[in-house]
Amino acid sequence: MHATITGPVLIFDGDCAFCTAAAHRAAAGWTRPAEAVAWQRLGAAGLRELGLTEADVRHAAHWVDARGRRYRGHRAVAQALMAGSGGRRLAGAALLVPPVSWLARPGYWVVARYRHRLPGATEACRL
Repeated sequence: MHATITGPVLIFDGDCAFCTAAAHRAAAGWTRPAEAVAWQRLGAAGLRELGLTEADVRHAAHWVDARGRRYRGHRAVAQALMAGSGGRRLAGAALLVPPVSWLARPGYWVVARYRHRLPGATEACRL
């Protein structure tokens, strides 16, 4: 299957229940146009259009903005939060600024690595 993306998009692992829930929670707070799409729905052609590969999206969430700039991991989460307003926007901005960013990067990778142990996760969440 191939989905065409026309604006900002958060790309997540649709096989992972934890990732899917987190992406939908983030999207529920967006105040500007954007999409949350499982990478599996995009297919190889859709990923290529966004400048990504299956290897890229298997291990981290990605945000691709309207200009085609790509953000990975904690930076993708930050962009997704900044698509909202108020506290979400502020939290997203904080994830990009030291010293918070110094903790956000390894924090993201710990969550990604152990996502199969988080509430709502399934064995499909295991990397």
